[in-house]
Parts: sequence; structure tokens; C-alpha cells
Amino acid sequence: MIRGLVLAAAFALGACATSAPPPYAPSASAEIAGYSETQVESNRYFVTYRAPRGASAALLQDYALLRAAELTLQNNRVWFWVDRRSLDEERAQSSGPSVGIGIGAGSWGGRTGGSVGVGVNFPIGGQRTQQAPAATVEIRFGEGPKPADSNAYDASTVATSLRARLAPSG
Repeated sequence: MIRGLVLAAAFALGACATSAPPPYAPSASAEIAGYSETQVESNRYFVTYRAPRGASAALLQDYALLRAAELTLQNNRVWFWVDRRSLDEERAQSSGPSVGIGIGAGSWGGRTGGSVGVGVNFPIGGQRTQQAPAATVEIRFGEGPKPADSNAYDASTVATSLRARLAPSG
């Protein structure tokens, strides 16, 4: 019995461990993590990064922004403008306290019994992490000098800084 409880606890801790971030690569389909882009006009694109099992919303947004910068450079442009950002099916995971109640009954050796249990969870960390399966940015390539606006991005600077920050440490 105790061995079973130890195994269950080890499994639960393993399931809670942080998983590796999804890969930054093109996606072959909506079921595979990766980026895709859809051209809607000659200088306008929707750029999406999808992680079907969900991932940090901030990471998905960074991956979509990195792809937007790369796409801008591939089209021989210097800067791009983000018209809109969106997260698909947002959900928040809170690591705050929680309470659970369980009811059970059973019989063993000719005896029957019932029980009620109450559990309280106080996770360490207290952070709130927003998760999503996909992030999309709608971009358009800039013409002329880049304006001093928070929605205008220098493609080379964005690509360099995001690659450096998102590169796996090993």
C-alpha cells in the first residue's frame, strides 16, 4: 500500500514538472507545433505559432514575432508593423491555494465503510501563468523610415534579440 502511494506521488510530481518548450520550426499541420503564415495582401500577413498541447502565451507570442521578423527580412524589408495580436482559447493557470473534497465507499472482508476527505493545496511560487494553444500576429511590411511607435519593429533587431533569448541553454 505504501509503495503504491510512493509510486503515485512520484508520478504526480513527474507530471507537474515543466516540459521542454515547443520547437521553433515550420508546422506541417494544426496538430504539430510550429509556425505558419498566410499572405492576405502583397505586404500583409497573418503569422501564427501553434502548440497543440498549449504552452506559455508569452513564448507563443515571441515565436510568432520572431517568425514575423524573419518573414520581413526574407521579403527584403527592414521593418514591420503589428496591426493586431491574438491568443487562441486563452486559459490561465493559477498556482494559488485550492481545496478539494472527495467521497468514497468500499467493502473489504465482509465489512463496508465510507469516508469523506478534504484536501488543501498551497503551491509554492504563487505565479499566474497564461497558457494558449496558439498566438497570431497580423503584420504589414513597412515602407520608408521606421516610425517611433511601439507597434513598429526593426526586423533585424527583433530577430537577433529573440533568437538570443529563446535559444535553448545547454
